[in-house]
This record gives sequence, C-alpha cells and structure tokens, in this order.
Amino acid sequence: MKKLLVSAVISVVAMTTTAFADITVTDVKGRTVTVTKVPERIVLSFYYEDYLAIAGPGALDKVVALSLSTWKDWRPNQFAAYEKALPKLASIPDVGNTEDNTFSIEKVIAAKPDLLILAAWSYDALGEGIKQIEAAGIPIVTLDYNAQTVEKHVASTLALGKLMGTEDRAETLAKNYEDAMADIHARIEKAGPTDKKVYVELAQKGPGEVGNSYGDTMWGALIDRLGGHNIAKDQIGNWGPLSPEYVLAQKPDLIFLGGSEWLNKPQSVQVGFGADPAVTRERMKAYLARPGWSGLPAVKTGGVHAIYHGGARTLSDYVYAQYIAKQLYPDAFKHVDPAKNIADYYDKWLPIKADGVFVLPYEDGGQ
Repeated sequence: MKKLLVSAVISVVAMTTTAFADITVTDVKGRTVTVTKVPERIVLSFYYEDYLAIAGPGALDKVVALSLSTWKDWRPNQFAAYEKALPKLASIPDVGNTEDNTFSIEKVIAAKPDLLILAAWSYDALGEGIKQIEAAGIPIVTLDYNAQTVEKHVASTLALGKLMGTEDRAETLAKNYEDAMADIHARIEKAGPTDKKVYVELAQKGPGEVGNSYGDTMWGALIDRLGGHNIAKDQIGNWGPLSPEYVLAQKPDLIFLGGSEWLNKPQSVQVGFGADPAVTRERMKAYLARPGWSGLPAVKTGGVHAIYHGGARTLSDYVYAQYIAKQLYPDAFKHVDPAKNIADYYDKWLPIKADGVFVLPYEDGGQ
C-alpha cells in the first residue's frame, strides 16, 4: 500500500513538474528566452499574420495589446478582413510602434504580458528601453522575416511555435517554407544562370516621385537569392530611392512595382486585399509613362509587374519568390501558379481568404 502511495505521489509530482516546466528557446538574435509556461497574455508588435498562422486558432484571444498602426495603417484592407473574421481585434489596446517613435514601454508594462513579440528591427530601435521592459519581468522574443533568409524564417517560426505550445504546427509551417524554397532553387539550378536585370520600386508616392528600392534586405535580398541582378545592389544599403538616370542607364529587363493598400495615396499602385486588377493596371500605366521608360527592355517586352509589398517578410513570401523566379526563368516555372499558391496558403493557415490582387503583370497575357 505504501509503495502504491509513494508511486502515486511521484506521479503527481512528475506531472506537476512537467506542466510547469520552463520553456526555453534561442531567438534570431541568439538570445535565450525563457517563459515559465505557455504565454496567455501577448503583446504583439509585428508579424501579425505569422503569429496567427503559427499560434493557430484562438491565437488572437491571447493578444492583450499590439502595435496598431503598422497593421491598420499599412495594410488597412488586410486589417479590415481580419477584423471581420476576428471581431476582438477592434478592441485590443494600441502600444504604438517603433517605426514612428510612438512605441510606449509604459503601455507594454501596463498590459502585464507574459511575452512581448518584437521584430528584430524593433528590438534594435528600442535600445536601452529593452532593459526597462526586462526589468519588469517581461520576456521578449525577437523574430526576423525581413532578412528574407530561409534560416531566419525557420528559426523565428520554430522559436515562436515552441513558446506558444504549437510546435507541430510551427514545424509543418517551417518545413513547408523550406520545401518551397528548396523547390525554387532546384528549378533555378536546373535552368542555369540568368542575366536579367531587375528593378523594384515601392510604388507608393505616384510616378512623380521616386520610391524606395531595396539593396540587401526584403525584395533586394530575395532577388539576390533567386539569381537575378538587382540594380539597387551596392547602390543603397537597406532601402532608398535610385536616381531616375541610373535606372534608365541600367536598362532593367524586369520591373516590379511594390504596391499595397494605401488608402490615402491616390497615385499609388493598389495591390493587396480588395484590390481591383483594372485599377492596379491603370496605376501601373502612369509609372510606365515616366520619361524614358518606354525604351526600357522591361516595358518593351511585357516585363512590368505589380507585387504585394505586404507579402515580403512573411511565412508566405515563398509565393512571391515563385512569382519573381517565374519571370526570371519562365520555362522552369511554367507549371507553378503563385496566385493559386497564395490562396491555398491562406485557406490552410489563416482565418481569412486571400481575396484581391497579390501578383499581376501589367499586360494581360503576362505570366
């Protein structure tokens, strides 16, 4: 009887220890992050869709505060779609964001989270403020999908999945990403090198003002990985505008206009949730009317495309990699359908549909 009692006590202790065992991960900055249990109160500063995909159903119920403007203002139609699907979103408090220096450490602490999720660039921007948050006993995990590397995409996904108790889901998402990128690179290797020059411009301000291009991050990093010749490489670091004269002199074979859902930018290329292909092409047409652009190879050969700027730096950005690669190596990607793949990703992992324009050639017959 005593043996049975001792055995029962040991079993209870073991179960209790397991239930409350610390969860420790290494994040993308090489920091050791420990939580005492699966977090129930989250402050989410960025990578909203990735958090929802990784943490799964009920994930938003755990969010007690977020950085609102970098979602609602940058991707208003996307935000509206989520607000409709997840009504709680409308009532979650805002803590500001590091992009415009409105991020409030006091509001973060007041929310009493057991985990703060920060983009790596937000972590850097907060500087000494990080110590204040940590002194309040709030664990911080950094994620980095901006770097556009498979390694950091996977590391971010697996770390968050372990912290949130959704390891199986995170592992499946990470493998999906790894497999998609491996398939892309296998096709590229089989196709052989390309000499096509690529120009990406953030088409936010209208054709009268040159928008940012990307050197070694985001679209720039992605083009580099795909073997394209990014004309912004070595001209700018992270991002910034290229001179019109330089673009003309480089004679790009492909032009990607990064568009989004900027409601207060009447000349911007509208891409994303709720976008109308006819409006998207009409806005693109204005860019093509810039001085000298009619003579560019990209314009002459139908190599001008709109691409969803919100699609970079996400777990679904392999779809945009497929689209860019399809323009660089048309034969190798003849049977790859990026538009369908983005729809499938949303159907499987997220609570909304991918309704709108996410990739689009200027010319109707384009691929």
